[in-house]
Amino acid sequence: MSVCRFLVINGVVSQTSEVPPVASFLESHPAGAYTTSRTHNKASCLLFWERHLRRLVDSARILAESRPDYLFGSEKARVSFSSLSTSSWESIIQPMVSDSLRNVLPMALKDRSVEEELVITAIVSGNSNNVDKAAEDREKERTFRVLDVYLHIGVYVPPVFGSRENSAHLAVVGPGRDTAKAKFSDWVRLRKYLENLRPPSVNELVLSNDGDRILEGCVTNFFVVCRKENSDALRECPLDLDSEQSFEVQTASISDGVLPGVIRQVVVDVCLARGISFREVAPSWSEHELWEEAFITNSLRLVQHVETICVPSSWEQLEHKTWEEVSWKEKRFKERPGIITAAIQREIMKRASLQGHPVSDYI
Repeated sequence: MSVCRFLVINGVVSQTSEVPPVASFLESHPAGAYTTSRTHNKASCLLFWERHLRRLVDSARILAESRPDYLFGSEKARVSFSSLSTSSWESIIQPMVSDSLRNVLPMALKDRSVEEELVITAIVSGNSNNVDKAAEDREKERTFRVLDVYLHIGVYVPPVFGSRENSAHLAVVGPGRDTAKAKFSDWVRLRKYLENLRPPSVNELVLSNDGDRILEGCVTNFFVVCRKENSDALRECPLDLDSEQSFEVQTASISDGVLPGVIRQVVVDVCLARGISFREVAPSWSEHELWEEAFITNSLRLVQHVETICVPSSWEQLEHKTWEEVSWKEKRFKERPGIITAAIQREIMKRASLQGHPVSDYI
């Protein structure tokens, strides 16, 4: 896989010879709202791009209203932006992102290899130097540059769904995120303190406020396929996609304090459209004997089946500890995706093509 990366700042492609990986870039820009998507089908379309743009706008608006320090690095912009409508935010942000894409995509597409897709991270950051000047003249607020838009482009080879190499191994480590309805770059820095609790075999850390109700992963949303009854007879029968009575898909509600992930919502849409029993409730570890399948989602992996999930034997053990000092309990699933997980993944892939935004619109 190539290491070619591009950075666009307010529509201008940076001439910097060494663009850092996106995680490093986000960590170096702790104030800002962001979203990450990728191309699909040999870089012919952008995955659920309109949804990502709406989420980016919503994240910037939420931060400006409730945590301007996460957007501007200070509280000074709260009054200036508290009255802007969603349409006003859209009129500011979306054209800037589109212009940046048009300026960089032809170069990025030329440099990718055949098997690679492009990863696109759009970051909206407040320009605190211009906030005071914009606030002085409300009429010019929409046109004065009080927001900076960065576009980071990298490459990614999507893993094969269902392969053991692509299975997820999770560890529940602790508390949910602040201002969870907005996706902001400072989370990249804030979550690093959890890394001491990551066992070597684990490739995603999962959040919980009490050690029982599981919210989401650090970079994913978390789902379980749960049997509705705990009888030996029912457990001996395989799950039936056509039987609503035997199982339900569960994931934490937005009101529980989880990120409204783009693929999370697609899963919700798929379940409702297919008649798959679905409930927005935080999966409870105390009921893990009823869990038959689990999977995580985000815009790069789409759907990734879970093979193992472990939780601390005692929630109090986590404080000021490393993974080696914690006693873990483990739930193990099948090595391959279950029937419900696989069915949801197939539907998402269909929608990825149908709801993708043509890359040709930007070249």
